[in-house]
Amino acid sequence: MAETAKTPTSERPLVRKVDCLQLPVADLEAGIAFYSRLGHEVIWRRPTAVGLRLPDTDAELVLQTERPDPETDLLVEDAGAAVERFVSAGGSLVVEPFDIEIGRCAVVADPWGNRLVLLDLSKGPLSE
Repeated sequence: MAETAKTPTSERPLVRKVDCLQLPVADLEAGIAFYSRLGHEVIWRRPTAVGLRLPDTDAELVLQTERPDPETDLLVEDAGAAVERFVSAGGSLVVEPFDIEIGRCAVVADPWGNRLVLLDLSKGPLSE
């Protein structure tokens, strides 16, 4: 069934799309050099992270030096509302919603322990 403007929020899919795949690297410059050799171009950069273009999508490959584990960030309409809906469906809250440069973010876990990062773009996407 196609989503329409009349579809109630509670019936729409919670996750809109994959925002990015974050990969930890020990050295940001080495990570940029490696993925550049694979054809990925830098689209934005911060002191501890860099976004690389994935050509067939607007999702990004993000290299970062702050956390030791890979993570997939999923875009939602509103991070706070998404957490409430996720928890009411049987999931659990791991990290309360918090502000990030582009909007709000939270970490949840499904009933099988899979951690998901939910974020919204309420402040707008990153640019260089």
